[in-house]
Amino acid sequence: MALAAAAESSGWDGFFLWDRIAYPPPGRAVADPWVALSAIALATETLRLGPMVTPLARRRAQKVARETVTLDRISNGRLTMGVGLGNPADFVPYGEVVDARERARLLDESLDRLDGYWAGEFEPRPVQRPRIPVWVAANWPHRRPVRRAMRWDGLFPIDLPGPDELAVLATEIRRERGDDDGFDLVVEVAPGAEIRPWADAGATWALTSFDPQPPEEVVREVIAAGP
Repeated sequence: MALAAAAESSGWDGFFLWDRIAYPPPGRAVADPWVALSAIALATETLRLGPMVTPLARRRAQKVARETVTLDRISNGRLTMGVGLGNPADFVPYGEVVDARERARLLDESLDRLDGYWAGEFEPRPVQRPRIPVWVAANWPHRRPVRRAMRWDGLFPIDLPGPDELAVLATEIRRERGDDDGFDLVVEVAPGAEIRPWADAGATWALTSFDPQPPEEVVREVIAAGP
């Protein structure tokens, strides 16, 4: 909560948490992102927030629908839903589906169900209309997840080599969608990285990424330096 409030005061636009069950080795401490994001929503007023990313293949869509709508309403419409296939390390120890194709099928199925719940199958509906924005993660250079993302509101390409490759994706998306109005291209950058080349290539969001458990003082230094 304190870090998110500091980020808001320093002019940052968003605060996103990884949605993981465990990091190797299994003994490392992990906080539940949904509980943490709810606390962050109450401690801030303007930050966009969300999970980056939730692997829907290991979740029940109806429960995620309740969680996301509740968080969207608590935050007064500031939730962005990041989704993806997830990391197999979060699946294997718990008997979850590991096959990538099956996880992709479950992801598509869950997204369609979420869309229906948000559209009125569940009450209350989200604050945001027509729906809570959905960013879909895709491992570069795979194109099938890119096509999935184009059905929704944004693409989060992982392991992207550089701005030139992002520009290629931006061109593909513009050609397929007809325009890129309202569609986000989200990149992950190291603290202190130069953002302008990414923005010139089409990025609408640049997420400053930290290791899973960075020292708090390091995070505070980056936050204080501003976006």
